[in-house]
Amino acid sequence: MASPSFQLAALDQDFLLSDSMRGVRFMLEYYKAENLLRQAKIVSTIVVFGSARTREDGPPEQVRWYAEARKFGRIASQRGGALTREGGFRRHVIATGGGPGAMEAACRGAREVGAPAIGFNITLPYEQEPNAYTTPELTFNFHYFAMRKMHLAMRAKALVIFPGGFGTLDELFEILTLRQTRKVTDLPIVLFDEGYWREIVNFDAMVKHDVINGADLTLFRFADTAEAAWEALVEQGLEVGLEDFDVDIARDM
Repeated sequence: MASPSFQLAALDQDFLLSDSMRGVRFMLEYYKAENLLRQAKIVSTIVVFGSARTREDGPPEQVRWYAEARKFGRIASQRGGALTREGGFRRHVIATGGGPGAMEAACRGAREVGAPAIGFNITLPYEQEPNAYTTPELTFNFHYFAMRKMHLAMRAKALVIFPGGFGTLDELFEILTLRQTRKVTDLPIVLFDEGYWREIVNFDAMVKHDVINGADLTLFRFADTAEAAWEALVEQGLEVGLEDFDVDIARDM
C-alpha cells in the first residue's frame, strides 16, 4: 500500500505531471476555466491586450496608453453589457492576459464602474502576476500558451490591441490569422495608436510583396483615443444593447 502504484491516480502528482499525461493536463486547463466562466454566465468578452511594461507613471506616451486603456475599460463595460443582467448573463466583459501595464489599466477601468474583469494569466519567469483589478473568481493561471490563447479567443467578440512587444504581437497575429482564414467571422479588431503600429509593422509592404491581400488590411482599424476605439468596434459590427442579446443561445452555454 506504500507503493506509488497503489496511490489513486487522481491524487498521484508525479503521475499527473509526467510526460505521458500532458494531454490530460491540457484538457484540465480547458475545463477548469470553461466551467468557471459558465458558472459566472459570461457570454462574450472584449479582449484587451498590450504591453505589461506600460506604466501609469512612465514616459509620456506610456502614460497616455495607460490612461486610454483604463478609459476604454470603463466605456466598454458601461456600454457593452458587462453591467447588464438579462437572465443573469453578462456580455462583452473585459478579458486580458491578466498582467500589469495596459492589461491592468483596462481591468481597472472595468472594475471602477462595477463590472467584472477576466485575467488569463500564464506562468512565466518574469512580468507575469495577476494585476490587482481582475475579478478574483475570474482570474486564471495557465501553463500552456495554446490553451490560454484558446480561452482568449473562444468568447471574444472584439479585440483591442494597445502598443506592446512580442507577446502582444503574438496575440494580434493569432486573431488576425483566425479572421483571415475565416475560422472566426465578424470579430472587430482595433489597433490603438496608429503611429506606433505603422512604425513597427509595415502592413502596406506585406501587400506590396504579395504575402497578404489588400483586402486583409480591412480586417482591422486604428484608433488614437478610447472613444474612437469603441466607435470603431461598433462600426465594424460589434453588437451592443439588449435588443441583440439572445438569451436562449446564452442558456445553451
